[in-house]
Amino acid sequence: MKNPISVSILELAIITQDSNASETFKKTKDIAQLADKLGYKRIWLAEHHNMAHVASSATVVLIGYVASQTQNIRVGSGGIMLPNHSPLVVAEQFGTLETLYPNRIDLGLGRAPGTDQPTAEAIRKDFFEQAQRFPQNVIKLQEYFSSENATGKVRAFPAEGLNVPIWILGSSMESAALAAAYGLPYAFAGHFAPKLMIQAFEFYRENFQPSECLHEPKTMACVNIIAANTNEEAELLSTSLYQMFLNLIRNDRKGLQPPVSSLDDIMNEAERYHVNQMTAGTFTGNKQQLITDLKKFIDYARIDELMVTSPIFDHQAKLKSIQITKEVIDSLNESIHK
Repeated sequence: MKNPISVSILELAIITQDSNASETFKKTKDIAQLADKLGYKRIWLAEHHNMAHVASSATVVLIGYVASQTQNIRVGSGGIMLPNHSPLVVAEQFGTLETLYPNRIDLGLGRAPGTDQPTAEAIRKDFFEQAQRFPQNVIKLQEYFSSENATGKVRAFPAEGLNVPIWILGSSMESAALAAAYGLPYAFAGHFAPKLMIQAFEFYRENFQPSECLHEPKTMACVNIIAANTNEEAELLSTSLYQMFLNLIRNDRKGLQPPVSSLDDIMNEAERYHVNQMTAGTFTGNKQQLITDLKKFIDYARIDELMVTSPIFDHQAKLKSIQITKEVIDSLNESIHK
């Protein structure tokens, strides 16, 4: 590591087994307030639909709630699935958020639906056409935020003239190419699709075109981190994460499950292979273990920022993991100056 690295949180607002959305929103508030107190840079929320155990479907509403309950941390979307929405409405919504919470709002954009095909079509009949228009709609969104749109026939209030940083989110070379061509910061979803992460970052850096909003490449990797006082405890806690991905590939919609002593009894070899592929961007352990592993990863990926998500069943254990993770990043940053 040559430069200090900031750390942020992706909060998926996952409902645990036998819990509900109301309790999950309270937990999200606790997480945001702790992250704010500890000095995390950002907390982002993601758009998902038709998922009974993910509580962030009304993403913009939840962003406003989290921003209202915190003081300094940046709050944003990781991401808003732009093909689901009119660029005008997104500009109006995030312009409103930026007006209420100045210099604290981020707008991360993805092109996937964040759901299944029937739901995508229920949200917007022309979703797949709009997905193809994602590059043009990103430009349209930038226009609505620009003060130069003051002479346009269609204007976005109160967004016009406001500086809301736009990030391109993705898990493919296509998203890397778009972010590079548009000169926008790039965040990779390594927490569930890490296969192309390093390749995508390299392509993005090599092909980056400077823009008005960004003069040099800016990368963020999102990974899973399960931290605890001991490696053994962290390994146990991580079994909820692996069960979550197992249920995903089985299309078995359950709340986040409690830890289990062994995963061998609940998944076969083929399932384990697929789960391991999806969770390769996962770091588990105590503080010292994570210092070692994350330093290697940060050096190898050459990222500018790290974003973490921690699907942990027990709320207090999750808060503890968030605290330990921040201590790990602080230790890594301090070592640069020694």
